[in-house]
Amino acid sequence: MKNRFASIVCFALAALLLVSLAFAVLDWTLPSSVSFKDRAGIIQAVVTALAIIFGGLLAAVKWEVFRDFEPHLTIDHVINRRPIGESYVHIDVTATLHNNSKVKVELRDGFFLLQQIAPMSDREVELLYDAVFVHRDYDDFQWPSLDEVERRWERDECVVEPGGTHQELCEFIIASDIETVMLYTFFTNSGYPKSSQTRGWKAATVYDIIVGE
Repeated sequence: MKNRFASIVCFALAALLLVSLAFAVLDWTLPSSVSFKDRAGIIQAVVTALAIIFGGLLAAVKWEVFRDFEPHLTIDHVINRRPIGESYVHIDVTATLHNNSKVKVELRDGFFLLQQIAPMSDREVELLYDAVFVHRDYDDFQWPSLDEVERRWERDECVVEPGGTHQELCEFIIASDIETVMLYTFFTNSGYPKSSQTRGWKAATVYDIIVGE
């Protein structure tokens, strides 16, 4: 909402500036022989045309006409596990990125984050709860991190076309006494500056590890 309001204000200011420039330029370029009435008619026609153009742009911003042409990905996780050795579990994660927008999406970087949910002591649970609901330090639970794997691509190396998909595989090895994990993935939207609110696409999946089923 704030971004949309800022866009409307910018368009309005730009419109006022162009109208002022139009008045100045026309007044300067029109021959002195043109009557005041004709001069006013020409300026009015130009101002009307500018108003129509900027009115259409404002409507496009308000009703998000160009939203369909913004890049957008959806992410699905497929997670598998198997015991290895006597004390460890191997986890493989396939993240399927589907481009359901009308423009291509270029991936430049992202990461896989594996976090531990269980087992956890009562004291640890209480601290997590207090940080979110009592002290308001965080918006969501900050589960302990087990491992993080980064992904980076060169320019034009990883491009997902409209309607296309890209699969990214990641592997982890964790202790066999871990019962439940949270798998979190994030891929940066290279089409937006890093200061933008819309920085990328994320997905999270909670996975219960029951070896030997």
